[in-house]
Amino acid sequence: GVLSWQGRAVFAPGALYIAAACLCWGIDNNLSGRLSAADPVRIAMIKGIVAGTVNLLAALWFQHAGWPGAGIVAAAGAVGFLGYGVSLVLFMLGLRHLGAARTGAYFALAPFVGAVVSVVLFHAHDVGRLLVAGVLMGVGLWLHLSERHAHTHEHEEMEHTHRHVHDAHHQHAHGPDDPPGEPHTHRHRHTRLVHAHPHYPDLHHRHTHDDGHGHDHGGHDHVHVA
Repeated sequence: GVLSWQGRAVFAPGALYIAAACLCWGIDNNLSGRLSAADPVRIAMIKGIVAGTVNLLAALWFQHAGWPGAGIVAAAGAVGFLGYGVSLVLFMLGLRHLGAARTGAYFALAPFVGAVVSVVLFHAHDVGRLLVAGVLMGVGLWLHLSERHAHTHEHEEMEHTHRHVHDAHHQHAHGPDDPPGEPHTHRHRHTRLVHAHPHYPDLHHRHTHDDGHGHDHGGHDHVHVA
């Protein structure tokens, strides 16, 4: 809102497209969070192949200027490798350890890096609004980083596969075919565990909360901010 303000409020179709894109991104983040225990490289590869194929077909359908040169193709590939491939792998790891809301909030700061670069490269005007928006985003990031959430919670029995070390949540015996050393990846079973410690809504802490009045709320609705 701060970045797009032009002195008056205007209802335009473009705003709906932006809101729809944000909604789709939020749905995608939550669905991807369900897959965060899987190999992040494989997830990124599958999503990249599917999305890349769709985008390439759309470009071939709508293009009018012919094929780009080899240099542009190489540059686009490098940007895609870093901005989509590596970024998506890190994003999936963030979903695994932080949950969808926090990971989305952290990654949403990325456009401000691009905005700052654009100010330097293209000498964009109206830097004041960019600074105000950046401060607002920074406050939101600080609220996430300063949050401390701890209470007694129960881990139900479950079995899955992901990369792990033998911490408090991974006390299990190994079979003869399981890999040695840590961290390692193999299918393992979690036994029921009840304990209390500071935690995020990560892969092992997606539980509901009781507010003390018999009302059960969704995961991490009640937080304590230091």
